[in-house]
Amino acid sequence: MSLVETITKDMTIAMKEQDKFSLSVLRLLKSALQMEKISKNHDLSDEEAVVVIKRQVKQRKDSIAEYEKFNKLEEVENLNNEIAVLSKYLPEELSEEELNKLIDTVFDELKPESIKDMGKVMKEVTARAAGRADMSAVSSLVKERLN
Repeated sequence: MSLVETITKDMTIAMKEQDKFSLSVLRLLKSALQMEKISKNHDLSDEEAVVVIKRQVKQRKDSIAEYEKFNKLEEVENLNNEIAVLSKYLPEELSEEELNKLIDTVFDELKPESIKDMGKVMKEVTARAAGRADMSAVSSLVKERLN
C-alpha cells in the first residue's frame, strides 16, 4: 500500500473515530498531496509524498518559531501536535551517530580540501540520506568539518 493510500485509509479511520484534530491535519495533508499530484501530472511515489510531508512539517516548525516570539503557547502546542500526526508518515530519521558515519564515509571517498567542496559533499550526503536527515543539521556538520 502506498503512502498516499495509507493516509487516505487513516483519514477514514479518523472520521469513524470522530478524531476531529487528526482528521483536519490529514485533510490538509491530503490537499497538499493532491496539489503536488496535479502540478507533477502523475500519481506521487512514496518518495515524492515524503517530500510533501516534510514540507508541511517545516511550515509548521517555522510557524512555531513565529508564535514563540509572541508567546502564543496554545498555538505552539497545537502545531506540535500537528507535527506529531504528520511525523507518523515520515521515515525514521538517522541518529546523530549514523549521520556522522555517513558524513565520514563521504569525506573518505571525496576527500574535500576546502569549503569550496561543500556542494559536492552535500550532494552526495543528500543522495545517501534519502530524506532521512535534517539537511540544515547536515549542512552545519559538513561546514564544521570543512573549516
